Amino acid sequence: MNMNQKGFITISTMIAMVCLGLAPGTAWAQNKTAAKGGTNPPPKLVIQDTQLSREVKQATSIAPMVKKVAPSVVSIYTSTTIKERSGAGHPFLNDPMLRRFFGEEFGQSAPRERKAQSLGSGVIVSPNGYILTASHVVEDADVVKVALTLPTGEREYEARVIGSDPATDIAVLKIEANTNLPAMVLADSEKLEVGDLVIAIGNPFGVGQTVTKGIISALGRGGFNITGYENFIQTDAAINPGNSGGALVDAEGRLAGINTAIMSKSGGFQGVGFAVPINMARYVMDRLTAEGKVRRGFLGISIQPLTSGLAKGLNLPAESGGVLVGGVSPNSAAEKAGVKDGDVILEVNGKKVADPRNLQLAVAQTPPGTKVTLRVLRGEVGRKAGEKTLTATLDELPSEALVGGPAGNESEAATQDVLDGVEVTDLDGQVRRQLGIPASVRGAVVTNVDPNSAAAEGLRPGDIILEINRQPVRSAEDAIRLSKDLKNTRVMLRVWSGGRGGSTRYVVIENTKSSP
Repeated sequence: MNMNQKGFITISTMIAMVCLGLAPGTAWAQNKTAAKGGTNPPPKLVIQDTQLSREVKQATSIAPMVKKVAPSVVSIYTSTTIKERSGAGHPFLNDPMLRRFFGEEFGQSAPRERKAQSLGSGVIVSPNGYILTASHVVEDADVVKVALTLPTGEREYEARVIGSDPATDIAVLKIEANTNLPAMVLADSEKLEVGDLVIAIGNPFGVGQTVTKGIISALGRGGFNITGYENFIQTDAAINPGNSGGALVDAEGRLAGINTAIMSKSGGFQGVGFAVPINMARYVMDRLTAEGKVRRGFLGISIQPLTSGLAKGLNLPAESGGVLVGGVSPNSAAEKAGVKDGDVILEVNGKKVADPRNLQLAVAQTPPGTKVTLRVLRGEVGRKAGEKTLTATLDELPSEALVGGPAGNESEAATQDVLDGVEVTDLDGQVRRQLGIPASVRGAVVTNVDPNSAAAEGLRPGDIILEINRQPVRSAEDAIRLSKDLKNTRVMLRVWSGGRGGSTRYVVIENTKSSP
């Protein structure tokens, strides 16, 4: 170690995640017609949480089930006003040199307005007019209309947007109809299994209501950066643009999910579609109808997967599972409950935690102010790891911002193979201001990492080293001294990343190069 003295959404170049509403490409936002929370009558949901019968039967048709549920699925049409200048997009009129001499208004007429139309689907879930759909179907819409089929014939209603939650891609609409609307029964999506038969119903490409059949291909899919909270049901039932907000229905005609996206090279169906589980959609609906927004629980910790290398460094059994706590925010719900850096969270309210996304979902779907029970595993140097049960009262998830910046640049040399190629400097006032580091963070700033070094995979300039092998680092000198004392080719660091509002994490660095 040296002291320096001086992620709809592309997931590869070919495969894209495609939101299924045929809508203009605008940012997600709550609809302009959204109502204030607390003024809406409660939805009258019918929920059947019984286990799906999985007795194998030879069926020749699912027509009876389709007839039962199809009236609950509606088509949604939206209209959005877009302002644009007539000269926009013309290369001659947009020439920067001409603008420099003739002004920014050169070649531009007064703004013109045009109407953009979009199409999606929705599901009636309450006889008094509540409809679930996808958030991106109604984003920024001035007018939302719903077309449904009643015993008296086709009817169209103007809908009010009760609320929209882009973090889950769920929106709630309300129509005023003088009749008991055909509401679909809701399933318990926690009881779905891979291989269960499902059908998708919606209005793809505007061709009219369409039914397709498939199975549940996977559960708990995420990591695509489509939404903030991903716990998708994956299906091979054919869904296409226009299906967004439509129904994914189980074999007993119950609503299992709201269709939201596909993975596709072409933009059309290729066998991999995703739906938001109805349990998640139901939670969002409850919050939007009651409060007009979704308030989410917050523990105040940074988390990461528990790898075998981290387990060794923390003196924990490698097979323990759970999620590693990389840092605990001051005065947070977690700190007040007694959660410590290096703890492994195994369960929340008796439910096992498999990975960081699983923990994030469990906390986010719990209202602020709720008490939750955490089962944690805590390892201590020289002692066998022990389990503890802690109780935390959740705070409300705040809006967060990350600030990054260049690192400092002063230097002095010291060597140790496992951290060779890492340069550090003291965390002084100037560096704090540059990187936006809170006063509570103390350590050594990483100013440079040799790309060919063992540390290159785990450290980057701007990281703050807080600990080396569980020993606190308060300065660059501490980091140098502790790096000289390393006895093997593996070191565990605790580092701060991200500047103001950033988070801490553990990093294991191993020097796999053999000695010369």
